[in-house]
Amino acid sequence: MTSFRLVVLASFLALRPAIAPAQVDVPPRPELYKFVMIQAAPGKLPDLLAAYRDRAPVMAANGDEAPVVVRHSQGDRWDLLVIYPIGSFTTFYSPERMARRDAAGKASGVTNAAFQDRLYQFIAWHEDVFVWGPPLAELRAYVQGQSVAHLEMMQAMAGQHDALTRQRHMESAFNVNRGRPRMLVFTHQEGAAWDVITLDAWKDWRQYGEAQMVSADVSDAAAKKAGFATADAVGVAMRSLINTHHDTLGTFISIAPR
Repeated sequence: MTSFRLVVLASFLALRPAIAPAQVDVPPRPELYKFVMIQAAPGKLPDLLAAYRDRAPVMAANGDEAPVVVRHSQGDRWDLLVIYPIGSFTTFYSPERMARRDAAGKASGVTNAAFQDRLYQFIAWHEDVFVWGPPLAELRAYVQGQSVAHLEMMQAMAGQHDALTRQRHMESAFNVNRGRPRMLVFTHQEGAAWDVITLDAWKDWRQYGEAQMVSADVSDAAAKKAGFATADAVGVAMRSLINTHHDTLGTFISIAPR
């Protein structure tokens, strides 16, 4: 065996303990959400935002929960992420809820179908995925007073969905151990191919930037406490479980009428 192969083999064997996420307690996923990623047509983002703001009173009147909205700053292709709290399929799409939405749309003078047609005039690309996540009250409290959002969307390798979910909760603990916000973890139910989506929220860009300056010693101690071999092993563990990984930074925005 050549010396190069020996070096590669030794490196791999040294990493193996670091890329096998330990068992962690994964909290229940009681709430269903719909994540809608939207890329506006060229020059149409202001129109898209205006359309959502115009529709906000109808959303309130139909009894649905207000969405959490993130506007892209850098990263993935989408301009807006709209997170709709669904609760469950059976309640959200019940005949009573559907009838209430229909009535609210008609009362506004613009039916829901007509509003959707209007949106399509401003959209170049969109993608939807239904995911299970934390209780809505927890999500609301988590984003309250925060302005910066960091989202990671991942497709797991075959057979690694549960392991990836555990790794994301371990990484959340790692973040907390070194003074960063914990992550909210959302897992796939149906729709687009994202198996696990994580959200971490920050007060502002300054807090986000300062958190990158954590010392190596603190990071290593935080990683070991969370179940990783070292801080460097955190990313290795994640990448050993995924096919695709998209990162996005953005800001929380309100679509309430101005």
